Amino acid sequence: MNALLIIVFSLIFPITHIANGWIFEFAELYEHISLIYLPAFLRLANVLILGPRNGTLATLIGGLLLMPTSNDPVSVSLLNIVSSASGPLIALYIFKKYTHRNFDLTSFKDLGALTLVYAIANAVVHHLVWSVLDTSKLAEPLQILWMVFGDILGALVGAYLMKWVILKYRERQFDNF
Repeated sequence: MNALLIIVFSLIFPITHIANGWIFEFAELYEHISLIYLPAFLRLANVLILGPRNGTLATLIGGLLLMPTSNDPVSVSLLNIVSSASGPLIALYIFKKYTHRNFDLTSFKDLGALTLVYAIANAVVHHLVWSVLDTSKLAEPLQILWMVFGDILGALVGAYLMKWVILKYRERQFDNF
């Protein structure tokens, strides 16, 4: 069952990434930076639903599936994938270190805090990689803040979409009862 979930989540990631580019094309500020980035939610959801190891694996595989669509050199693409997968892990580690407890998936406070830490960690890791490997990705100093903002909005939109799907599913279950 775990292998099947990893495969499903791995496939959802590139599909969502490509769809995000189409749907929110108007919100793209720079290459790799959009004001609404739904895959940010999926990266977090992967580790929260599948666990850190399996969720990270799903994100890594999803990123590898996206590589043929990238114009970046292979080294930059691979490190972007690792950066993407490391953000949620860094956020979980900081959350646990700071709160001295595990994350509560049912707590909006925990989800909000984790989303904020994740968005900052993701942007910082990506910008560190770009500053070492590909400075052409560094268009202006404020872009790191735009990336944080886009990841937060994407995570919030994704969370609300997931909540809406769950509520609609529950309604159907009760209607069929």
